[in-house]
Parts: sequence; C-alpha cells; structure tokens
Amino acid sequence: MPLSHDEVVHGKAPLIYKMPGDEWQKFANLRLLFGYMFMHPGNKLLFMGDEFGQTKEWNYQEELQWHLLQYPLHQSVQNLVRDLNRLFTGEKAIYEQQYRPQGFEWIDFSDVVQSVIVFLRKGKKEEDQILVICNFTPETREKYEIGVSHKGDWKVVLNTDDKKYGGSGFNDVKSCKSAKNPSHGKERSIVIDLPPLAIIALKID
Repeated sequence: MPLSHDEVVHGKAPLIYKMPGDEWQKFANLRLLFGYMFMHPGNKLLFMGDEFGQTKEWNYQEELQWHLLQYPLHQSVQNLVRDLNRLFTGEKAIYEQQYRPQGFEWIDFSDVVQSVIVFLRKGKKEEDQILVICNFTPETREKYEIGVSHKGDWKVVLNTDDKKYGGSGFNDVKSCKSAKNPSHGKERSIVIDLPPLAIIALKID
C-alpha cells in the first residue's frame, strides 16, 4: 500500500491538500487514510513529510517543513503515525497473516448509504483479532451495530478521532461488550457510536 514520492511531486500537491473539506476535515481525512493503510493487509510506505502533513510538494533541493510540528494539527498527525507503527509491529492480528487470505475477513462492505466498511484482521491464534470500522463521511453514526463472534469485551486500540490526534473526541469509549443479537451473519454484535471521518479499531480483551 505505497504512497511514494510520485504522489507528492510534479504538480500533484502534498497529501494534505488532496483531501476535501475545510482544514479540520482535511486533517481528519489524512488520519483516516493513514489508519486505513495501516489496518489493511499489505506493506506500508509513506514518503518523507507525509507523516506530519507537509504542506509543500517534496523538493530534493529543500529540507522538509519541520517547523510545521509547532502547530498542533501537524504534531497530532505525527503522533498518530507513531502509534500506528507501534500497533502494526505489536499486534499479531495486523502483521502475522497480512499476506494470507486467512488474515482478513469482510464483516460489511455494502453500507453504501452511510459509507461505512467493517473488516476483521486475524492472527494465527483465535484470540488474535482486531475489528476495524471505517466511517468515510463527516457525519457521525450513532448506535451502529456490527456483528462479532467473540463473547465478551472488545477494547478500543485505535481511534483516529481521538483528541490527542487532533480529532473531535466524539466517542471516547474504551471498550464495547458484545450482546447476543445476531448481525452480519454473526451470532453476537456490538453497538458503537462512530465519529466522523475516522477509523476505530478494537481487539478482543
């Protein structure tokens, strides 16, 4: 899943300016893109400057815009990329089977009205699972139901809308308990409020 230097040179604009919306939405979309990249199977590649939302195209004759890190939104993007790297190297569900079909399962890819997709990442052991929920719109989705198989709690390990990443903090829940309400072909389900333009990832607790 590469975002190479070819994406940010020759008049193509830096990543942050490829994003739609106002300033807040641009940064939220960038966080959403990075979260989706890291949670999806496949190797990751960000080109220099992407990790803090550089606002100029890359130029080999100039240094990166490190001074942007004095601004909270840019620093927050760098914090998110740091935590995504830690998550990617620390959770077997994400890296252990990223090149095998057994490491990925669609939960729902058909909610075109609300632009929400849900998938499961799996390690080799049954307990190594991470549920990934992506809301690709600037609208919140309250009481969104998602089918799961695991009985018990699902702990939030990533929320790109967290205030520490420059998000709105719409939903600061730390975990969700599954209930015996079938959904998406699963015996159980969780209900969660989805923040705008964000990814929430949960693991079996």
